[in-house]
Amino acid sequence: MNIEASIIVASDGNSNPVLIPLLCLFLVMGLLQVLRPQLLWKLNRNFQRGWVKDPDATEPTGKGYAMQRATGAVFLAFVIWMLVQQI
Repeated sequence: MNIEASIIVASDGNSNPVLIPLLCLFLVMGLLQVLRPQLLWKLNRNFQRGWVKDPDATEPTGKGYAMQRATGAVFLAFVIWMLVQQI
């Protein structure tokens, strides 16, 4: 395959230039959910004020944090796969 043909195949024009920075933002969010899910809960706790009687009572247990990490790992794998497809 010559160079010009590979450039034409690589630049098919179907990718959106906004998609890669958006996927990078999702990558950071997924890493945050896997590494420190407590920070996401603290942010969400502030949004619950006013309609939840005791926002501190909604903090997940250890199993809840483990489930958040597992979900974050699946999300992170999907975002990495999408990012590799776009690059």
